[in-house]
Amino acid sequence: MQSGLTQEQEAYREALRGWLAGTAPPEAVRKWLDDGDAVPFESQFAASGWAGVGVPEDLGGEGGGLAELAVTAGELARTAAPSAAWLATVLAVPALASQPGLVTAALGGGAAAWLIPAEVMPDAAPRLTPGAGGQLSGLVPRVLAGDRAAHLVVPAHTGSGPELRLVDARGPGVHVTPRHLLDRSRSAADIVLDGAPSELLSADATAVLREAAARAALLVAADSLGATERMLEMTVTYSQQRHQFGVPIGSFQAVKHAAATILVGVEAARSIVYFAAASAQAGDPQSLLHAAAAKAQVTADGAAAADSALTLHGAIGYTWEHDLQLYFKRAKLDEQIYGPPAAWYDRIADGLDLLPGPRAG
Repeated sequence: MQSGLTQEQEAYREALRGWLAGTAPPEAVRKWLDDGDAVPFESQFAASGWAGVGVPEDLGGEGGGLAELAVTAGELARTAAPSAAWLATVLAVPALASQPGLVTAALGGGAAAWLIPAEVMPDAAPRLTPGAGGQLSGLVPRVLAGDRAAHLVVPAHTGSGPELRLVDARGPGVHVTPRHLLDRSRSAADIVLDGAPSELLSADATAVLREAAARAALLVAADSLGATERMLEMTVTYSQQRHQFGVPIGSFQAVKHAAATILVGVEAARSIVYFAAASAQAGDPQSLLHAAAAKAQVTADGAAAADSALTLHGAIGYTWEHDLQLYFKRAKLDEQIYGPPAAWYDRIADGLDLLPGPRAG
């Protein structure tokens, strides 16, 4: 199983990177974040077809798979571009296979969001009980792009097991309270359902929830990889420009070691992310464990790299004017969104066939 990109996928990455360089330069990204308005970017992203890459053609997408989605996540992170609506939508796509019109609308900018708490796991979906007429009631915090969603895919637990239901996010019984995040490139909201009408989705809830967990873990890990790559580039450039004692600080051994540690983490993360993507795409029985390993290790390393990059930049790294703060905040949120590393390590432990060791004596 491959742990890298094919030649075609590399070409896609270079094409998307070039488009983002022209469409989402730092000054444009800062304007979108300062205005709190991601629509200008999302409209261009959708109109150019990038939002549909990795989504099946019969659902209105451009084709491709999880590797392409991982590339997209990483490249969006490298520019600190708004990505919450895109990520929420691609997580919801497998549940909406019977609703191609909704997928097409969501890819065009009308985001669809999973109504799952940040600690997403197949067995930890919200326990919402459908009432008469499919009404749902319950509170779900920290819904990614919950403030932007046109529709919500709700995992509802009933007496006979989980099922997936579709809710109009702007309909009756839906109350949305936006959350303010330090990472302004993403958005989230707490959502209260109070007798909200819903429609049953014809999907295997257990299988879709498992796929959603793997996708969430994998794509957040890819986002962390992209942010860390950019922080490494910024740090190396700065260490060559900043002088102390008449020489570039990059010539100091301590700075070299710190940058090398970040580089090792980036190279390992790249292999982990693309192996996990190939595993999930191939339907490997252990694909969720591979995705869990990616989420746990890559995002933890990304958060640590953010601390190192900030230290190596010194005082300028703490300023609002320097772009490092955009990637620092992004990496820190990646570590926590959809569950911290400890939660995913627990998931790995639960999924392993652990045998008792030999008895002493």
